[in-house]
Amino acid sequence: MTSFPNSPRLLKAGVVLLDPSSGQVLRVISLQYNPDNLSRSLQMQAIAAEGADRSEALRLKGPPVETFKLEAEIDATDQLEFPDTNRNVVQNGIHPQLAALETLVYPTSAALQANNALAGSGALEIIPMESPLALFVWSKQRAVPVRVTEFSVTEEAFDPLLNPIRAKVSIGLRVLSVDDLGFSHRGGSLFMSYLRNKESLAGKAPGATLASLGLEGLP
Repeated sequence: MTSFPNSPRLLKAGVVLLDPSSGQVLRVISLQYNPDNLSRSLQMQAIAAEGADRSEALRLKGPPVETFKLEAEIDATDQLEFPDTNRNVVQNGIHPQLAALETLVYPTSAALQANNALAGSGALEIIPMESPLALFVWSKQRAVPVRVTEFSVTEEAFDPLLNPIRAKVSIGLRVLSVDDLGFSHRGGSLFMSYLRNKESLAGKAPGATLASLGLEGLP
């Protein structure tokens, strides 16, 4: 028990997998440790380009392309000190935690077999497999639909059975906006909630005056 009973509960960052049609929660994956850094970039989607009409200079085609990059650490060293109460870790190391994250970029074996059966039966058109909708959650202020764009693992330590027991996972994510999913898609509505929340937070930012910028007025 913590010696500070009134300390705030530490929230975990993670990914929620949803059924893209019904929105049903299929799985919740929390990171063992919250990463120390979260890199973000926004690429503006503007109409303005060389040779474009000057009247279009301030117009936007849609939301910016937003990306996240983070590095998550997974470590079973402490759990291995108590093998009697952590049998799964003793037998498998951190394979299960790595597998849960890696399934974000794999189609299911059932979907692969179904498409193979269609191909074997002579189907002329096989629809690409649809993955669950991934929702990246970094606090209640930031819950947004994403697609994994980069995924790499560095395994740093192993047990006597060569199970990994410590690893770093680097993950790149691209936010899926209404431009990608449409307004009627479950992910589209989640993106709009994310955008409205961002606008609400912006409204709470401290205001400034022209004088604070060294200006007496605008020409």
